[in-house]
Amino acid sequence: MPISPPPTLGDGSAFESRNNCVNRRISSSLANSTLALAVALGLAGAGQAQESKTIYPSMAPLDQYLMSESAEIALARSAAPPSISGDATIAVLKPHGYETAVNGKNGFVCLVERSWMSQFDALEFWNPKMRGVVCFNAAAARTVMPFTYKRTEMILAGMSKEKIAERLKQIAANREVPALEPGAMCYMMSKDMYLGDKITHWHSHLMFYGPRSDNGDMGNDLPGSPVLLNPQFQNHAPEPLATYMVLVDHWSDGTPAPKHGQ
Repeated sequence: MPISPPPTLGDGSAFESRNNCVNRRISSSLANSTLALAVALGLAGAGQAQESKTIYPSMAPLDQYLMSESAEIALARSAAPPSISGDATIAVLKPHGYETAVNGKNGFVCLVERSWMSQFDALEFWNPKMRGVVCFNAAAARTVMPFTYKRTEMILAGMSKEKIAERLKQIAANREVPALEPGAMCYMMSKDMYLGDKITHWHSHLMFYGPRSDNGDMGNDLPGSPVLLNPQFQNHAPEPLATYMVLVDHWSDGTPAPKHGQ
């Protein structure tokens, strides 16, 4: 998100004219005592500063996005409680894409998404500090995570945003990624995730994936609803997905997470 932010993940998740729309939705939610919507996996948050346009105009040197393998493994595991991430497969980012660093046995895959998993027009799309810490369940690992892998590989190969978006549309149309499976979801509960310069760690949350939708299929974003629609895959994004977020009250290590409005 992410990301993305964002959320990103996974963070870019996380949204100019779209940011204004998201900000209006946040204000409405706050007025109705609902949860504030930012970004997750998407990795680019609402309310980003205008100066971000000049701070992150292009991709930074690759080493600014990379981490030591041991640090990335530890961060990836923090996406979910140890009872889940302890037996998960761990993937880490290398110069040409993600590689498996630890083989798991429970079907979950944990990784750290970078800022380019944001919406393509996100102001922080190239923010090298973003870290969308995600742990996909087996269904999401098979049918959602491949988009993270493919987008990342194309970014690292130097392709333009326009070409990447077009290629992702082809991938979806040609079923090069398996169709979304029922029950696909992920954990984003790391207190060390960084989804953007304004929202930083945001909230501990879960994400549930569905087919692309622009309406309230899940009762999302309605007054009093705990379900938020992540903007990451909306607004003509090439990936045919919708991501619904539900905030939780603790981080993956069991410590309390910030409450609404904090």
